[in-house]
Amino acid sequence: MLVKVNFIFNMSYLLIGYYLTESNEYDILWTMPHCVLVLRLIGFGFDVADGRPSESDLSKDQKDNCIKEMPNIVQLMAYSYFPSSFIVGPQFPFNRYKHFINNEFTKYKSYMEAGIKRGSVGVLYLIIRQIGAVYLPDDYFLSSEYSNKSFITQIVQLGLWGKISLYKYISCWLLAEGSLTLLGLSHSPKNGQIGSDTKDDWTACSNVKLVLLETGTRMLHYVQSFNVNTNNWVAAYVYKRLKFLNSRTISYAGALLFLAVWHGFHSGYYMAFALEYTIITFEKQIESFYNTVIKPNKIGRVIENNLFVRGVLIAIMKFYNIVMMGWCLTPFIQLSYNKWMVIYSSSGYWGFYLLGIWTLIHLFYQFLLNPKHKNPLLKDKDQ
Repeated sequence: MLVKVNFIFNMSYLLIGYYLTESNEYDILWTMPHCVLVLRLIGFGFDVADGRPSESDLSKDQKDNCIKEMPNIVQLMAYSYFPSSFIVGPQFPFNRYKHFINNEFTKYKSYMEAGIKRGSVGVLYLIIRQIGAVYLPDDYFLSSEYSNKSFITQIVQLGLWGKISLYKYISCWLLAEGSLTLLGLSHSPKNGQIGSDTKDDWTACSNVKLVLLETGTRMLHYVQSFNVNTNNWVAAYVYKRLKFLNSRTISYAGALLFLAVWHGFHSGYYMAFALEYTIITFEKQIESFYNTVIKPNKIGRVIENNLFVRGVLIAIMKFYNIVMMGWCLTPFIQLSYNKWMVIYSSSGYWGFYLLGIWTLIHLFYQFLLNPKHKNPLLKDKDQ
């Protein structure tokens, strides 16, 4: 009961704050650090509740994070407002903070080097972001100058703008991660048990996987590499706790809806997360179609065995990765319907047409898979 009260109170307080303060712009107000605090306190409430039942009823993550001994008010306040993470994150459970204040990380000695490296990368991304924003400012995409560009120029510029916009968040997270590492809090044990080995790994508070982010070829790779700790938090405290619904699809949709509400009331948030769900589904369907129809046939063997063809395919996928991300991120950046719809209109709504055409193809493919119909796509695969 108290878990529900904690969840409702914190979310209600945040949403009332959004309602009273939101404008048509990206607002940097008290609600920004408070939304980070809300996740921390909701997670803390779940962890306290998980510390009450028998451990046999808990998952591995719940066993690691459950709180069996309540902290005093000073410890709770210090955890809630930890200076390197309460403004932009990342999230980490109270038990990690407890290990930190108990000096359980002090035997690992490379935190200074690791923290400086990560913070320096954050500075580099911040510089790239600031330079990029000069050439591709947000307002440019609402202008007639952008709408008069060729289609290819439009989608490339939109993709580059989306990437530059991501760097704003990435630079902040890297700087926060660097500071947490310099304090010695972000040690990641090799086998999941703190204090059980001497491996110097400082990625426990990492909020972005840079290699995957920069080399990925699918929208899924952005999801897997961006805002990692927040996504892990939502997976642990929302997605997995919707298990009683007996549907991964519904649980995933519920997790995305929670993220949208947590961000605020702007229509752009809801559109962006709806697009994420749709595009991830689209990519999974394409992958399934390729593995079952294309890959077993001659054209599939050519793709798999010819380095040049594979290189061309990877280049096409990377191009898709950049332009689709910019299109998907547009409402998240512009927020207001009157803004992000202008950009979609300028480029001819191409993303919606792409998803719509594929939906028709996929439905036709599913029709052919129906056992009542002979499927010409799947016969004679080995010929």
